Formats: sequence, C-alpha cells, structure tokens
Amino acid sequence: MTATEPRAKQRGWVSLYAASFVLMLAAAACAALAGRDFLQDLTLLKASAALSAAAIVTAVLSVVLPRRR
Repeated sequence: MTATEPRAKQRGWVSLYAASFVLMLAAAACAALAGRDFLQDLTLLKASAALSAAAIVTAVLSVVLPRRR
C-alpha cells in the first residue's frame, strides 16, 4: 500500500469481540452449574443456550460492523 492509495474500510470491534468472549465464559459457567446438579433444573441449561446464542451474535457483529475512527 502506498500513501496515494485509499485505505480500505477497517472492520472489527475488539470490544464487541471481548464481550462475546465474556458471554461464552458465562455460558460455560451456567452449563457447568447445570451439570453439577445433574440437570435436575433446566433453567441454567436454557440460560447457557441463550448466552451462547448472544455470544455468537456479538462475535458476528464484531466482525461485520465497521470500526469508528
């Protein structure tokens, strides 16, 4: 790339990617707690699935959304 070429759009939000990672950690904690109780109550398992879905959406958004300057 030379100084005269236009810069490509920068993509990626590190903060959203970090939030996605935190959501995945919370999902893993919920799944571990649900497994510890031998899945007697499915509430934690459903919460884990919801947090995992939110983490996936957040990770995709972190790549798709253009970065602010």
